[in-house]
Amino acid sequence: MKNLITTAIFIFVGFAVQAQDTAKMEFKSEVIDYGEIARGSDGVRTFEFTNTGNTPLVITNVSSSCGCTVPKKPEEPVQPGETGEIQVKYDTKRVGPIRKTITVYSNAEEPAKSLKIKGKVLPDNS
Repeated sequence: MKNLITTAIFIFVGFAVQAQDTAKMEFKSEVIDYGEIARGSDGVRTFEFTNTGNTPLVITNVSSSCGCTVPKKPEEPVQPGETGEIQVKYDTKRVGPIRKTITVYSNAEEPAKSLKIKGKVLPDNS
């Protein structure tokens, strides 16, 4: 009898833990490939995501691995089922390969998410 009660308690606790509300970020792509772009061209790209959780998603901070990359986060919470964007602006005056990481901090199930940009800025054809 004691084992039956203990088992029932564990099952109940297991369901209660699974029923917790969470926000989840699902990105269309976690990598943006600029490809080969001309020096001084438009360096703005957008990561699109959906909140697939059941509570509002609040992005508290977005940081980049370099000052040459400026990310912009949504200011308002993203409601369950809605989409949002994280805009990234790379300084295309810097010639050479692009290999940068953008880290998104939020109240999501995965509180820190890494995104990547890559590509190559070509020198001027003089």
